[in-house]
Amino acid sequence: MKEDFLHYLWKYKKFGSSTLKTAEGESIIIRSAGQTNHNAGPDFFNAQLQIGEQLWIGNVEIHLKSSDWYFHSHEKDKSYDNVILHVVWEHDTDVFRSDNSVLPTIVLKDYIPKNILTNYEELYSKRNHWINCESNFSDISDLLIDNWLERLYLERLERKSEAIRFLLRDLKNDWEEVLFKMLTKNFGLNINGEAFLSMANATPFSIVRKTQSNLQMLEALFFGQSGLLEDTHENGYYKNLVLDYQFLKQKFALDNINIMPVQFFRLRPMNFPTIRLSQLSSLYHKHQNLFSKIMDAQTLEAYYELFKVSTTSFWENHYTFFKESKASVKFVSKAFIHLLLINTILPLKFCYAKHKGEPVEHEVLYIISNIESETNGIVNAFNNLKPLSKSALHSQALIQLKTEYCDKHKCLQCAIGSKLLSR
Repeated sequence: MKEDFLHYLWKYKKFGSSTLKTAEGESIIIRSAGQTNHNAGPDFFNAQLQIGEQLWIGNVEIHLKSSDWYFHSHEKDKSYDNVILHVVWEHDTDVFRSDNSVLPTIVLKDYIPKNILTNYEELYSKRNHWINCESNFSDISDLLIDNWLERLYLERLERKSEAIRFLLRDLKNDWEEVLFKMLTKNFGLNINGEAFLSMANATPFSIVRKTQSNLQMLEALFFGQSGLLEDTHENGYYKNLVLDYQFLKQKFALDNINIMPVQFFRLRPMNFPTIRLSQLSSLYHKHQNLFSKIMDAQTLEAYYELFKVSTTSFWENHYTFFKESKASVKFVSKAFIHLLLINTILPLKFCYAKHKGEPVEHEVLYIISNIESETNGIVNAFNNLKPLSKSALHSQALIQLKTEYCDKHKCLQCAIGSKLLSR
């Protein structure tokens, strides 16, 4: 038994009887259970309770045992002076107000249906499983899961928005530069994401703006800042990039000493940093005001067109500077655009709309729902329990569910856990 279970019981009024009484024998009618307090102080604010013949408006404190009031020294804390009811599982001592009157107490174990307690104990007895409810997950209706997953995806967007807001603050609300850093990181994917981000952090976006009209100069900037122009080679393209980068380095006092090195190992050739940096260069060369164009796009097709870029011609028959390969035009694929939408564009669009006070949830949900589901360990494991991930909305929401609820055993805050408790 944990205190958060009592919070759940009180908040959602999971009582087996409509006739509630305090430990002192007075009747209780709950007009409002109050608002959950996530900070220091009483657990619920502004509850409205009729105790006996008197209507009380104030705070509610919850403990496993009533003696916990003294264990936590609440009698010495003035923020608890407005508590009107003590909610406990076991009543082992009276609690007195500062005027020596007894604080009304309700003993929840006297009113909780046996099935809820049994379901709670069963749910939390499986903490060593992949998720606590894995044996019952398939019993939950598709409608409940779909509604919960949509809420979880929006919750995930809110969490990502916090990181974007921190970045905005550091960059003095330059949305274009925020996009550049986030987009550059995601062009590096998991293996080179941090290395690409370190390159973006060491490259003032003002320099990108000044060079983006010259594609070779922009490539030289990205390759040089990423530490890919440190060798000697007779290839004319490579030598020109080196010269261009030396010019830029001197002109703008650039420094790439602390840049994380990029990796080629364990990557498919299409994801080599050389290919992704050339595509990123082409993207910024093609679009002078990329942020505004991204914010204006409203359909998947519009994003496909926006990101329809390839490498420069040298990379059509190369994956590295030093070895020729079979010729092929290396466009940014739709699958890669989906990753950019999931990880950068839609979170940024969501955050920007909230910043402007505009509704955007419907548009974001429509786009994410039309992107195919991601495939990873978490999504596959949920699909083995119940096949349900049909879009990127589902796969993103399932990641949120596993990492923020299942792994932290927050079953009482989960729509699925709440349903299983009430069976």
